[in-house]
Amino acid sequence: MPRRWLFKTEPNEYSFSDLEHEKKTVWDGVGNNLALKNLREVRLGDEILIYHSGDEKAIVGLAEAISDAYPDPKEVDEKVVVVNLKPKRRLARPLTLSEIKAINELSDFDLVRLPRLSVMPVSPDQWTILQDTLKT
Repeated sequence: MPRRWLFKTEPNEYSFSDLEHEKKTVWDGVGNNLALKNLREVRLGDEILIYHSGDEKAIVGLAEAISDAYPDPKEVDEKVVVVNLKPKRRLARPLTLSEIKAINELSDFDLVRLPRLSVMPVSPDQWTILQDTLKT
């Protein structure tokens, strides 16, 4: 069963629109040790929420891993990994960080607890709550 993740990006540097336009990308530039540990666990077929940081602070789209994580060919350090992504769909509306923080059941979500983390797992319960919130 595919796992689910949230990847953060600064939309001025690379946005979900860029991913839609390019149709696929190599997700690179992750340097934080915990984020890299998470990225190393991404597998082909995993679903990924794309979160715009910066001024937007919102989940804006859904992507899919089209490769397992693999060592970044541009880096000497084999601990630095990348993954290939393709867009699945843009959300009907952005789901803002303030909306997410207002949901008590998401208080343990890494997006709320570890605001600087750029790659994080999304548990099945968290995924369901986020999907249900988008339907309202």
